Amino acid sequence: MDSQWTGCEEQDPDVVLMREAAGGSLDAFSSLMRRHQDPLVNFFRRMGVYTDAEDLVQETFVRLYKARLRYRSSAKFTTYLYVIARHVLADHGRKWFRRERLRKGLRVEAEVAVAGGPTQGWRIDVEAALARLSPKLRSVVVLSIYQGLKQEEIAEVLGIPRGTVKSRMNLAIRELKEFFDADR
Repeated sequence: MDSQWTGCEEQDPDVVLMREAAGGSLDAFSSLMRRHQDPLVNFFRRMGVYTDAEDLVQETFVRLYKARLRYRSSAKFTTYLYVIARHVLADHGRKWFRRERLRKGLRVEAEVAVAGGPTQGWRIDVEAALARLSPKLRSVVVLSIYQGLKQEEIAEVLGIPRGTVKSRMNLAIRELKEFFDADR
């Protein structure tokens, strides 16, 4: 067995698929895409990218495909995938003024929410609260709550110490609480 595969592929079907993709299997790579497309769309939308989320998912998979030969199974596959997704998001942010786009998107969604009833209005409140967080705080919240990553995984994805993840989460929770308390 090649030294890049450390044995955890037996436990993680994504690692097996990635190994097969590195060996040239397009079917394996297609399976990876099907398994992770919806969670990635959710990630990008929760990070404030509404209209371009599918494009960013596609770019993430393009980069993953290009990196398939360099992938090492030393960490969870999803950690590796979200590192790539985070880089795609950062590149997108440098090209566009995300705050303006987010504001426009929330305005449209708010009009739909008013017509749609209280459940959609509540969702808009959550989206508006997330939008008020700095990107550093928002990324910790989204990766933890919406993507289900553990603190160690978030630290690895963001390239920060675990203690920083904890402090950012605490600060984010405080700011979200203030937002919702002020809304009452």
